[in-house]
Amino acid sequence: QDRLIEKDFIDKLGIATAPYAPVGDAAQLFEATRKIGLPAILKTRRMGYDGKGQQKIDPGGDAAAAWRALHGAPCILEGFVPFEREISVVVARARDGTLRSFDVTENEHRDHILKVSRVPAAIPAPVAGEATRIAESIATAFDYVGVLAVEMFVLREGLSQRVLVNEVAPRVHNSGHWTIDGCTVSQFEQHVRAVAGWPLAEPIRLGRVEMVNLIGA
Repeated sequence: QDRLIEKDFIDKLGIATAPYAPVGDAAQLFEATRKIGLPAILKTRRMGYDGKGQQKIDPGGDAAAAWRALHGAPCILEGFVPFEREISVVVARARDGTLRSFDVTENEHRDHILKVSRVPAAIPAPVAGEATRIAESIATAFDYVGVLAVEMFVLREGLSQRVLVNEVAPRVHNSGHWTIDGCTVSQFEQHVRAVAGWPLAEPIRLGRVEMVNLIGA
């Protein structure tokens, strides 16, 4: 639930994230903007989701005003990542360490909220494999039991692509709801299996899947 602790944990695993720095006072805010550069995203360390608790700071922007808009809460400044697409991996880990990952999902956000998920993601197999390896290594390092989602950015570097971890969601995840109808096992059943100590099912996607996320009335 703390973005800074989360980023530090992932960084210590040798997994790439967007550049980041802690912001707890005015001096740290100045140092963070100097280190990270602008544009950047100022995020509260806790209680932020779906774009809440975030302020973008553009080049020449007022970092202090952005921090005041977040009520001076403990924050983290993250470098702005020119990503090509956003993806997520939903992975289940059993008590005995067994891992089962659903296919990599490509996510489209509108107004900072997930709108559409598509499976499989439009990425090469080696990139999908690396994304899955990262998600599974995070679940293992946590000694996690249950379903966990890892959100990532895909960046293009010349003719190749690489992934950066954005956030970890230790729970069933909205980008995994497609598994209810689109897979041989849903993320919810897989979560129950893991927590109850039952064998994990083998998740097999039933075809190309697109999910639209409906929120509200």
